[in-house]
Amino acid sequence: MGLKIVQVDAFTNQPFSGNPAAVCVTEAPLAAERMQAIAAEMNLSETAFLHRLGDTEEEGFSIRWFSPEIEVALCGHATLASAHTLWSEGHLSQGAAAKFKSQSGWLGAQQKEGGWIELDFPTQPVTPTNIMPQLIKSLGCQGDIRTVSKNSVNYLVEVQSEQSVRTMSPDFEALKQLPIQGVIVTAAAKDGMSYDFVSRYFCPKIGINEDPVTGSAHTSLAPYWQAKLSKPVMLAQQISKRGGVIKVDCTTADRVLISGQAITILKGELIVAH
Repeated sequence: MGLKIVQVDAFTNQPFSGNPAAVCVTEAPLAAERMQAIAAEMNLSETAFLHRLGDTEEEGFSIRWFSPEIEVALCGHATLASAHTLWSEGHLSQGAAAKFKSQSGWLGAQQKEGGWIELDFPTQPVTPTNIMPQLIKSLGCQGDIRTVSKNSVNYLVEVQSEQSVRTMSPDFEALKQLPIQGVIVTAAAKDGMSYDFVSRYFCPKIGINEDPVTGSAHTSLAPYWQAKLSKPVMLAQQISKRGGVIKVDCTTADRVLISGQAITILKGELIVAH
C-alpha cells in the first residue's frame, strides 16, 4: 500500500492561490532520507510529515517539514495545511485542538469561525544589525531601505513603501551567498488599505526563490510591526504572485497567533513510499 498525500493551498480560501503544501500522515515515522526524497519529488516549498504520538487525540502529532532541498525547523503554511488535513481527513475530531511536537517546540492549532485556523507559534524576534553592502546589492534596493534587522534564521528588511516591496526583483544567486536562510522584505501598508503591513520572503538557499506565503516569517514580522504600529492584532498580506492573507495576534508574550484559511486541492497516493 502506498502513502496518501494531500495537497493544500494555505493562507487562502481560493484555489490556486496562497501557498501550496503537501501533507503526509503516516502510522509510523519515515526515515529522514525518505522524507527528503518525497519532498523533492513533490517540489513544493514544503512537505509536512506527521504521525500520531499516542493512542488519544490529546497526545498530539509529531511534525517535520522538508523543502525540496533541506529539512526546516519551523514552517507556518505547512502546519496550517496539516491542521486542515487532520480535520478534513478524519485524523482528528472536528473542534478538537491540534497539537504538534516539532523541532521548535510544541505548536497548536484551533478551528475558528469562517473556516479560519489559528496557529500558536513561538515568536522569532529580530534585532537591528548593520546594513551589509552584499544585502543591498542582492535586493537591488539601494537608497530604499529604512532598517535592517536579523535573527538566527532571516534578515528582516523594512523598505520605504508597499510599492517598493511589490516591484522588488532580487538577484537570487547573490541571495544564496548571504550567511542566513532567507530575507523578509516588508513595508507598512499604503494609506486606506484594510491590512496593516505587507511582505515578501526570498529563500533561494533552501531551494525556494520566493515563498508564496510564509507563516514562520510572521513570527518575526508580528512583533516587529506591533512595536512600530502599537497594535497587537493586525492583518497582513504577503504580496507574492500567488498572494495570501494572514491575521496575527501578539497579545501573549513570546507567542504569536497566526491565522489563515486553507483549501484542499489534490489527493493522491505515492506508490513507492517505503
